[in-house]
Amino acid sequence: MEKWIPIIIISLLSILLIVYLVVYFRDKKVLDKEAAGKRKDSNAALQLRLQAYERLVLLADRIALPNLISRLNMAGVSAKEMQLLLIQTTRQEFEHNTTQQIYVSTEAWEAIKNLKEQNMLIINQVSSFLPENASGSDLNKALMELLVQNPQASLHGIVSEALSYEAKNLLK
Repeated sequence: MEKWIPIIIISLLSILLIVYLVVYFRDKKVLDKEAAGKRKDSNAALQLRLQAYERLVLLADRIALPNLISRLNMAGVSAKEMQLLLIQTTRQEFEHNTTQQIYVSTEAWEAIKNLKEQNMLIINQVSSFLPENASGSDLNKALMELLVQNPQASLHGIVSEALSYEAKNLLK
């Protein structure tokens, strides 16, 4: 009987080891699946953030004054009508992208808001200096002259660079 005790102990230890290994590998498999799911979720979140930055770079380009003017240049409209059209288009473009603020930094969103506000301010100020009977072409010409004489008056290049920089940092 004493001879069997070591064999029984070894058998019990072997069974315990097998049970432990089964439980360990089962739990490891579950944990690995959870980790893979988290990586997948993290990857999806990264994609959403990158897409948001991409959309905001596009927005900055679309509301840049030279681009707005070339896209909306219409003959036969008054300066007042052109002013309203430029302001309305800027607002619509901005509002169309407001949900992107969820995915970008506060600084990036503030830069976009500042660009929108600055462009609307420039449009309104330049428009206020034109004579009452000025045409839309006169307003567009005055805006372009201001931008050529004062390149720092336009923030869209700086905003686009800042957005690109932040997006690239996400990829690091």
